[in-house]
Amino acid sequence: MHKPKAMKIAVDFDGTIVEHEYPEIGKPKLFAFETLKALQDQGALLVLWTYRSGKELDEAVDYCRKQGIEFYAVNKSYPEEVYDHTISRKIDADVFIDDRNVGGFLGWSAIWQMLNPELFTDDIKKQMKRIPVSKRTFWQRLNRFFISKINV
Repeated sequence: MHKPKAMKIAVDFDGTIVEHEYPEIGKPKLFAFETLKALQDQGALLVLWTYRSGKELDEAVDYCRKQGIEFYAVNKSYPEEVYDHTISRKIDADVFIDDRNVGGFLGWSAIWQMLNPELFTDDIKKQMKRIPVSKRTFWQRLNRFFISKINV
């Protein structure tokens, strides 16, 4: 049986994963990390494709790692790639997610829907069945939130 090739997705950092505060790291964009984790769970290879370099790049990669995202490659098409003047600077990817797209950044919810059209239907009952259910109750989550604030 032929296994389909994993989708390679190049993702910008500033203005896409986080609010644009370069050289600082902005607040996470709504649903950014949840969507990236779900894409990885589907088998997608995520490539961080950003203007950042040096210390600022290391900080961005570390920040994403702390949020649960490990990139397949960073500013290159594959992990072993060594850049020189004979190689194009453009990343080899199936999809590019960037706030500088024509029309601007669509938001992570719209991106998820575009990359997973089979999950969406006009039948709201079918869609509701696909929403993951938290294993913790509201009160358990609230308690955990307050305990984390006390232990800081």
